[in-house]
Amino acid sequence: MRIRTTKHTASKAVSREKKKLRIRKKVTGSAKRPRLCVFRSARHVYAQVIDDVTGATLVAASTLDTDGVKGANKDACVAIGKEIAKRAIGKNIKVVVFDRNGYLYHGRVKALADAARAGGLEF
Repeated sequence: MRIRTTKHTASKAVSREKKKLRIRKKVTGSAKRPRLCVFRSARHVYAQVIDDVTGATLVAASTLDTDGVKGANKDACVAIGKEIAKRAIGKNIKVVVFDRNGYLYHGRVKALADAARAGGLEF
């Protein structure tokens, strides 16, 4: 795959896209073991469980649709991790592969992953 950038694209964004492509070469989701993908922005946190074979999102949770969760801090990430685990287990998904989406496994991403594990997901 090729990274599409302009001359105005920040170098931080370019390096994250490169990391993302390296990760996605190794990490794929299937029907038996879908991919738990995390996206974080300055204001919100999103998590999706994706079946890459069919290209379908099986379960999703974010700070936009979860009641009582505001912001994108660690507390919000813990709530989103628990919510995505609850929704996934509700659809009989217990085992996933974790996709950190180019972010470091630290801080908010780690908090979401630990909360998803505590909620019952295995990865």
